[in-house]
This record gives sequence, structure tokens and C-alpha cells, in this order.
Amino acid sequence: MNIFLVVLLVLAGVALVLAEMFLLPGFGIAGISGAGCLVASVIVAWIWIGHVAGLITLGACVLATVISVVVFMRSKTLDKMALDAKIDSHVELANNRLKKEEDTPQKSES
Repeated sequence: MNIFLVVLLVLAGVALVLAEMFLLPGFGIAGISGAGCLVASVIVAWIWIGHVAGLITLGACVLATVISVVVFMRSKTLDKMALDAKIDSHVELANNRLKKEEDTPQKSES
């Protein structure tokens, strides 16, 4: 039962960290909850199972988070979520407008 709780906390922590990084803006509730789940999984493994299991869980948390971020970034999911609209308009700068006005001959008043 203890191992199941540790695995559940690690999976929930990784899922919440991924949701915070890629789906939800800012550093909010999901990111803090995900980090809390990862820390709680290490503490539970360390206290209830033993110090070796705590170290293994700590390594597994780091490895699972890094691997899941890399896999998610390489997948096509981010391409589907990203805005890829092309903007064809342009802005005329004030410096260019002044140069054009200086180049054109001005009418004299006579």
C-alpha cells in the first residue's frame, strides 16, 4: 500500500507540473501542488519504506519530470496548441515618413 501511494503521488506530481508548464499560465496552484506531491512522495517513501527507497524515489521524481517534459516538448501537441497565424501588415516608421516628405518638392506660395 505504501508503494502504491508513492507511485500515485509521483504520477500526480508530474502531471500537475506538466499542466502548469504547458497548459496553465503562470506559477499557480497546479505547479505548487505538483511540487508538493513530488516532495510528499519522497517524504512518504523515506519515512514509511526506508532511506534507500527515499533516495530511489527522489531520483525517480527528477528523472520522470525531466523525461516527461522532454517527451511533451518533442511531441506534436505543442504545435497544435501554438498560435501560428502570419501577420502580413507592416508599420510605416516616422523616420521614413519624414524622409519622404523632405524628398518631395514643396509648392511655393506666390
